[in-house]
Amino acid sequence: MDLRYSEENEQFRSELRRWLKDAVPAYGPPPPLDDWPARRAYDTGWQRQLHEAGYACIDWPREYGGRDASPIEQLIYFEEIGRARAPYVGINFVGVKHGGPTIIVEGTPEQKAAHIPRILRGDEVWCQGFSEPGAGSDLASLRTRAVRDGDHYVVTGQKIWTTYAQVADYCELLVRTDPNGPKHKGISWLILPMHLPGVEFRPLKTLVGEGEFSELFLEDVRVPVENRVGAENDGWRVTNVTLRFERGTAFASAIYAQQEFLADIARAAQRVTRFDARAWDDAALRKEIGHLQAELDALWALVKMGVSEICKTGIPGIGGVAVKLLYSELDQRLGDLAQRVLGRAGLSRDDIGGLPSKRFLAVALKSVSLTIAAGTSQIQRNIIAERILGLPKER
Repeated sequence: MDLRYSEENEQFRSELRRWLKDAVPAYGPPPPLDDWPARRAYDTGWQRQLHEAGYACIDWPREYGGRDASPIEQLIYFEEIGRARAPYVGINFVGVKHGGPTIIVEGTPEQKAAHIPRILRGDEVWCQGFSEPGAGSDLASLRTRAVRDGDHYVVTGQKIWTTYAQVADYCELLVRTDPNGPKHKGISWLILPMHLPGVEFRPLKTLVGEGEFSELFLEDVRVPVENRVGAENDGWRVTNVTLRFERGTAFASAIYAQQEFLADIARAAQRVTRFDARAWDDAALRKEIGHLQAELDALWALVKMGVSEICKTGIPGIGGVAVKLLYSELDQRLGDLAQRVLGRAGLSRDDIGGLPSKRFLAVALKSVSLTIAAGTSQIQRNIIAERILGLPKER
């Protein structure tokens, strides 16, 4: 594995950094968390600017508007986006980070032509319909039914934690098309248009104060068979392609942002005073920050190792589960440290005394969900033990 940057790589970095230097300040701050129409406009607007500048989904094929960028260039892209503190992918996450890549790998030519260019431009927003009230960590236990009726599937069931349902045009939906076979063998992956009759959702407010997730209710929804990605009953295999994107490269920009967040914590510690001394004067605190930085460096090395594997295979490998596990648990520790540095000010939803209380609290609260999202830490450890280390399966 040789991840030294070439002269061509550094030229790409310089060009991207120059564009971000002007584009990010000019775009302005994000809207309030609870203003979903404004959030859609803000996030899709940034996606459109990236597209117009040639920086949207740079690793996607040129035929769909990408630039066939190498994984190394993609890594540089994540570094520079994080360094510039550019707008996050936001509500475009599901389409850009794993729905779109799944269609590129598994979709028909018609599906690719219909969806990939629109996702790339920010014209299409997707949500995720995987988990159910009784099928979260054990996703293969899902019960949402899809019964074939001519050229349609009639879908009935319920989903939960449906990310961005309130602003989505389409949903990547897992359904059971064979209720009689083994649970992993009877699943199909569908593209669900969210405007169809029988589709309803109910937002779920989180600790952060936003309704990012929703309950999704499906009652006799007729989904065209042509919207199935992959073969009927082969959805579990397709799902694992999606999950590899979600657990691996999808978090790369957020992982780099963790480095910036730790630097912000260190800067705050140099301003906060306790008993006539700075928080930064505490040797134990400085040691903890140093250890966290070392772990973040190790995590970024894991990302680079994943990039090396993508160069060989074209898709993220099973090692992405280790990236996701370490990323989510480090995020909780960063959030906890940020709260301890600010003390009581860390409980405020508004900035106090020029300290970043609002942001630190939001990170701390949201981090609680990360060891559940995209598979719990317990599930990730099981996968690492069984599929990477070759240990015996649980009884």
